[in-house]
Amino acid sequence: MSAQPIALQDVNPLRPGDPVINMSIFLAFVAVTLFIVIKGGGGKDKSGEEFFAGGRGFSGAQNGLAISGDYLSAASFLGIVGAIATAGYDGFLYSIGFLVAWIVALLLVAELMRNTGKFTMADVLAFRLRARPVRVAAAVTTLAVTFFYLLAQMAGAGGLVSLLLGLGDEGAQSVVIALVGLLMIVYVLIGGMKGTTWVQMIKAVLLIAGAAVTTVWVLALNGFNLSELLGKVVANTQVSMVQAGHDATAMLGPGLKYGGGDWAKVDFISLGLALVLGTAGLPHVLMRFYTVPTAKEARKSVVWAIWLIGLFYVFTLVLGYAAAYMFDPAIWQKGSGVPGGSNAAAPLVAAMLGGPWMLGIMAAVAFATILAVVAGLAITAATSFSHDIYLGVIKKGRVKPGAEVRVAKITVVAIGLIAIVGGIAAKDQNIAFLVSLAFAVAASANLPTIVFSLYWRRFTTRGALWSMYGGLVSALALIALSPVVSGSPTSMLPGADFDLIPLSNPGIVSAPIGFLLGVAGTFVGRDDNDPARQAEMDVRALTGLGAEKAGAH
Repeated sequence: MSAQPIALQDVNPLRPGDPVINMSIFLAFVAVTLFIVIKGGGGKDKSGEEFFAGGRGFSGAQNGLAISGDYLSAASFLGIVGAIATAGYDGFLYSIGFLVAWIVALLLVAELMRNTGKFTMADVLAFRLRARPVRVAAAVTTLAVTFFYLLAQMAGAGGLVSLLLGLGDEGAQSVVIALVGLLMIVYVLIGGMKGTTWVQMIKAVLLIAGAAVTTVWVLALNGFNLSELLGKVVANTQVSMVQAGHDATAMLGPGLKYGGGDWAKVDFISLGLALVLGTAGLPHVLMRFYTVPTAKEARKSVVWAIWLIGLFYVFTLVLGYAAAYMFDPAIWQKGSGVPGGSNAAAPLVAAMLGGPWMLGIMAAVAFATILAVVAGLAITAATSFSHDIYLGVIKKGRVKPGAEVRVAKITVVAIGLIAIVGGIAAKDQNIAFLVSLAFAVAASANLPTIVFSLYWRRFTTRGALWSMYGGLVSALALIALSPVVSGSPTSMLPGADFDLIPLSNPGIVSAPIGFLLGVAGTFVGRDDNDPARQAEMDVRALTGLGAEKAGAH
């Protein structure tokens, strides 16, 4: 049996549903998640271990659920569905890259990071290298990666709430982003890591369940026949594809986004490299390994996360193609008046299927997704500054009880304000694309140093500094000079034109630079390794002995 989904609901993409219903459900979700944060972490974060690592009391299954909740961000739900709705097969490559990347995290870093660190990536580096310079460098790269990730989440939140309220005005969307940033600050200040982790777990269940229901609904309307669904995609998009100079079936095959010449193909390889290598260097992902009591639980966390994340990404394929045949392709273009552009594809599919109530529920789940991820990012950045810079560098490990947590909370406020400004500037960008930039910075500035520190005995402090700063600077410079920032109508600065580099994602250049500079710095500088510390790190990394005291050096 087959049906015509467009006849199910009469949806105006500019004002889908009833703002009163939408906001009622949305505010109910906010109230519930805030209650969870208060009950889960409020008043229990006096120590750094409680605030930064949730007391290390979560099991592998719980942490795996929280990891999936942290990782399945606005990019995964809103951005990837929107990318598939506009670029078809090429948009699904984001899902593939984001999932495959977890194999790298599982095999290379999960267990060893848990055994050798305490709260942050810098704990691992400082174990056998000179602590002060590497802590500063690690904090700088952590804040840079976190900033790009926050841009995506804030942009997604602004578009989502604007869609709920039917706000197409640029100024109104900016106000919404500011309110989201302030709400995020409240969440983190009250709940810390423990409260945030519980929100991430509950949010993961709701998001995966909501996506599953919507996916089954779409398939049922097409007789559970994927071919029929894809045929409707071709029928609805062939005119726009032909007008754009593509084949009528372009949405179903590779090349729509990354097949327009040699540079586009190189850009695709660069994107894939950044996604696959970047996950193992994401600070907020690495920090989750410290919330479990043992390395075995850290491994189990990643296995749980892989299954949950992989299942969800299968759903994104169906939802993205559903949006491609339910709506006129023109509505995803900038200037169409749809708040959030292609990022609104998933909520609009929900509205088409179930009307205002379904839209309200899915949009509220998506907003809870954004809040949980943003809170995790804010805690990561605050931990890096307070633990690595304030405690490790400024105070040299000597602070009064509670001072480290107070500095972290002040940092959360500062990060929230910066994220608001950046989110307003980036609100018209595709969210999945913005997150890919964070992956590129992580793959260039963090991963080389982590891998060398864990696996190369000869690695030195100079190699670590060259790798982190060189990878970071090269990635940021390539992004600044790319079409992401200027030179096209969809750039962050559409009126400017200094896009000297044709690559939208810098990973193919900046990641190798990070690795090569790590090698060069190691051989150019003196060997400052302490054999005793190296031996202790090897034993701890492989066995977990003494892990609870890691990072004290």
